[in-house]
Amino acid sequence: MLSGIRRLFAAGLLLASPFAAGEVDIQPQDAMLSDYQYPYPVQQFPLQSQQQHLTMAYMDIPPSSSQKPRGTVLLLHGKNFSGAYWKDTVEALAAQGYRVIAPDQIGFGKSSKPVPFQYNFHALAANTKALLEELEINRVSVAGHSMGGMLASRFALMYPDTVEKLVLVNPIGLEDWKRFVPYQPLDETLAGEMAQTPEKVKSYMTHAYFDGEWQDKYAPLLDLQAGWAAGPDAGHIARVDALTSEMVFTQPVLYEFPDIEAPTLLIIGTRDRTAIGAGRAPESVRAKLGRYDRLGGKTAEAIPDAQLVELDDIGHVPQFEDFDRYMAAFNDFLQQ
Repeated sequence: MLSGIRRLFAAGLLLASPFAAGEVDIQPQDAMLSDYQYPYPVQQFPLQSQQQHLTMAYMDIPPSSSQKPRGTVLLLHGKNFSGAYWKDTVEALAAQGYRVIAPDQIGFGKSSKPVPFQYNFHALAANTKALLEELEINRVSVAGHSMGGMLASRFALMYPDTVEKLVLVNPIGLEDWKRFVPYQPLDETLAGEMAQTPEKVKSYMTHAYFDGEWQDKYAPLLDLQAGWAAGPDAGHIARVDALTSEMVFTQPVLYEFPDIEAPTLLIIGTRDRTAIGAGRAPESVRAKLGRYDRLGGKTAEAIPDAQLVELDDIGHVPQFEDFDRYMAAFNDFLQQ
């Protein structure tokens, strides 16, 4: 089986046809999202990492000219997303007078997606710090969603003098899954990623993010992962996704929450049940994982200077499900 997977890579064969989207109306995307329009101009920051020349895509949005400048906010995306899905958040923050930096991490969005590559949160944080230095930004408020919450926490731990405030929006990694979930070898993770289809992407998001109820307004969230599954570089994206899944599963940050110095806001949709690998856990354990209705309070207690805003009846992506409540909490915290 594994040798067959390697042969597919060597031959450059795809497991998803551009016409295989079926009931999911999706535009196939290449690895660099060449035909995918971001809401604001995208720039590229060149960097060298692990003896490779890479580029890190980012959007740099100035504050509204009608507002007094309030500082800079750094937005860190989740694993199944890119900087583009922050569109409404960027617009709201800029209108309040903030400069906003929204990068695509290496391996995501319009940034380089090297393979082989050792993906780790420390390196992603260091890349992001290098970008801020290039832009001559010394202090930021940092917000991270989902996987971006793990990265934002790591960034705050590594660069406490840079981070004014920290906002974690339904971050993953609030529990250490590897204590409860059997490890899945990378080859098996890869095989699962190679079998992705647009329909499977939509099904996962519907059940994991939105409690089984899909709405048309969520459709932009499908553009990347479903587009890649239907696109010409599906095999390459599968390899990157497998490597970053390994990163998320094996590199917890929650044990260091007590060391976070920045004032922190947790925005938690309490209906969220995201738990990486929960399907591999014993049935007796599975129902106890991903309980954001409990994890939010537990995390707020672990971080020394933390506030918790719980959004009832909201799942993993508050900025799409209930933008007004999410943004009100975000703005209030920044302006304290």
